[in-house]
Amino acid sequence: MHESEPSGIAPLSEEELRELDAHWRAANYLAVGQIYLLGNALLREPLLPEHIKPRLLGHWGASPGLNLVHTHVNRVVKQRDLDAICIWGPGHGGPAVLANSWLEGSYTDAYPDVTRDADGMARLFRQFSFPGGVPSHVAPETPGSIHEGGELGYSLSHAYGAALDNPGLLVACVVGDGEAETGPLATAWHGNKFLDPVHDGAVLPILHLNGYKIANPAVLARLPEDELDALLRGYGHDPIHVTGDDPLAVHRLMAHAMDTAVDRITAFQQAARTEGDTSRAHWPVIVLRTPKGWTGPAVVDGKPVEGTWRAHQVPLNQVRDNPERLAQLSDWLRSYRPEDLFDEHGRPTPQVLACVPDGQRRIGSNPHANGGRLLHALPIPPLEHYAVPVDKPGSTLHEPTRVLGDLLAQVMADTAERRDFRIVGPDETASNRLQAVYTATGKAWQAELLDSDEHLTRDGRVMEILSEHTCQGWLEGYLLTGRHGLFSCYEAFVHIVDSMVSQHIKWLRTTRRIPWRAPIASLNYLLTSHVWRQDHNGFSHQDPGFVDHVLNKSPEAVRVYFPPDANTLLAVADHVLRSRDYVNVVVAGKQPCFDWLTLEEARTHCSRGAGIWPWAGTDDGSREPDVVLACAGDVPTQEVLAASDLLREHLPELAVRVVNVVDIARLMPAEEHPHGMPDREFDALFTRDRPVIFAYHGYPWLIHRLAYRRAVHPQVHVRGYKESGTTTTPFDMVVRNDLDRYRLVMDVIDRVPGLSVRAAAVRQRMADVRIRHEAWIREHGADLPEVVDWTWHR
Repeated sequence: MHESEPSGIAPLSEEELRELDAHWRAANYLAVGQIYLLGNALLREPLLPEHIKPRLLGHWGASPGLNLVHTHVNRVVKQRDLDAICIWGPGHGGPAVLANSWLEGSYTDAYPDVTRDADGMARLFRQFSFPGGVPSHVAPETPGSIHEGGELGYSLSHAYGAALDNPGLLVACVVGDGEAETGPLATAWHGNKFLDPVHDGAVLPILHLNGYKIANPAVLARLPEDELDALLRGYGHDPIHVTGDDPLAVHRLMAHAMDTAVDRITAFQQAARTEGDTSRAHWPVIVLRTPKGWTGPAVVDGKPVEGTWRAHQVPLNQVRDNPERLAQLSDWLRSYRPEDLFDEHGRPTPQVLACVPDGQRRIGSNPHANGGRLLHALPIPPLEHYAVPVDKPGSTLHEPTRVLGDLLAQVMADTAERRDFRIVGPDETASNRLQAVYTATGKAWQAELLDSDEHLTRDGRVMEILSEHTCQGWLEGYLLTGRHGLFSCYEAFVHIVDSMVSQHIKWLRTTRRIPWRAPIASLNYLLTSHVWRQDHNGFSHQDPGFVDHVLNKSPEAVRVYFPPDANTLLAVADHVLRSRDYVNVVVAGKQPCFDWLTLEEARTHCSRGAGIWPWAGTDDGSREPDVVLACAGDVPTQEVLAASDLLREHLPELAVRVVNVVDIARLMPAEEHPHGMPDREFDALFTRDRPVIFAYHGYPWLIHRLAYRRAVHPQVHVRGYKESGTTTTPFDMVVRNDLDRYRLVMDVIDRVPGLSVRAAAVRQRMADVRIRHEAWIREHGADLPEVVDWTWHR
């Protein structure tokens, strides 16, 4: 591919070559103009200091390569009438993607004031990295983008997520050589072992090796070609190399590389779809080596720039103040011959637009890149078919996630034809009790199959890989292209995607303010195998802090739920699977748990988000309660009810109110979160001045942070996880963290005025049980019988 054309593919004609080069030069001109120009967009007069932006921001280095890719993707899309989107891994190459969307007209479709003429070009230039304008990287504001370019590492997993269940879609994905050094990107190469050539589309990775990051060489760019080939072939790809710095020669090579890649993809898909070929395809990857900052200033102040790390951001600084730099910028811009690329009105010439597809085939207008336009409501069956019967609270036990698994299996079955729902997770679907879904679909797998394997199928819609990054990236790409999904994960290890979820929340917050972006299905997390039932795995598996991380983010996009039993989990799942434009975090146990609420009660309770359980306390409403026992989470709820039971037995005259919180944001003020409670509602629930003993699933200081403005906050005492964990018994976990029923009773005695002296004997009895517990588990290796056998019998 370096020196000769592959046989069977027609070479570019001279006219095609001129058209491609014109489009590429136009895009390069527009990219430079966005970084530098405040006026004189078409250089119709000599360039003056006042034409230059006061702050020069942006990234030039990757832009020429991205422009080359965009130009050549345009060509194959138009010639072959392909349905294609692009994902731009070098996110700071924003000037290139904006330039191309303006050239094709999709930018003007989204922003009618940025017209495709001289005035619109001036607006395009001015708004870039300018107050009130658009970011310097590929962002939600960019037509055709489903990938936030602010953080590197996720482009390839997004691309595979977009291709899943989109059999007619080609996803071209540019992987920057700096991005290729990240852990998430390195693992994402394995997406080809999960891509079904029958039911899924294709991903065409384009590894762009321009040699440098901000200040250092890129690892893959410095590998000998045979070593890089061995790496990519080991990943299961078939490399096609394009290398050069002569534009016309590179155009010819790139055109042939694109044709070769698309031909191979088409052949793989046809063999699988029409001939039943089940062998694993070795999909093509294009390795593109071009200089960083290609066609930009070669030397500045005697130092090489083009082809070095110095081209990464703004190659020419101090242009306003340095006449030599200003002249050099003028020469650079004029080297693209803008007078040949744009007519007297500033519109792109027919030659420039010859390779651009029409209508929705334009990269910036493809509906898959605005997935909400393609989204259909998820068919969720009636919850009554799955709800567990509850004759009285706390008399039966179920595994909540197993009950949910039956519902999800039906959703899988009901989407079998439309194929727009997937479950992802790091090898934990069955561990998290969701294995009922295997009655409706298998686990996606294209690699070797053994007779001992279970549930592995080539067309499965459960995705398991032991990389939370890859699971997250797959699901994000899937949702952003108009489908639905669920991410099931052990609670402690979802932290691995902290940064990724932050970026997705930022994307959602931004798109809510972009009128042409349609809402997408919410990103739903099911966090189970949680902190209180990781007693067998120990301290390393005990961390409930993901909720704290998420609740720091944009309130309009974040929801967190703690369903206390199976029916409440069903009601929460029904809500989150129907929702749009949120990140929903649902924390629920997989171990046997008491059933507290009927389905009808659970629905009502979830609608409230927080409410009094009258049957659980002794507060009859005739007077204010003496104490409020509040809880959020399944284990804290059980401990609070057990504590209420003990108080009823030992201090029957005490008026105890039990409040359960499902939607944790209800604790926030209404002005801080859409689900927050007004003060009067909060005061009615928790009182203004009575002691509140709050048993919380996670770190206790979160509750204080959410409720610190409330009148009752000085009276709020929170028990939760305080980093005291080990391999031990289930009840010992709550004892170690002072969340147990006996400690809660002691807290009530300590904090209800006048009770500490009167109930000193009761308090001592509670403390004695905790001492006896310690001795018992060390001797028997199991919890106290009165704990194990406890049920709610009121």
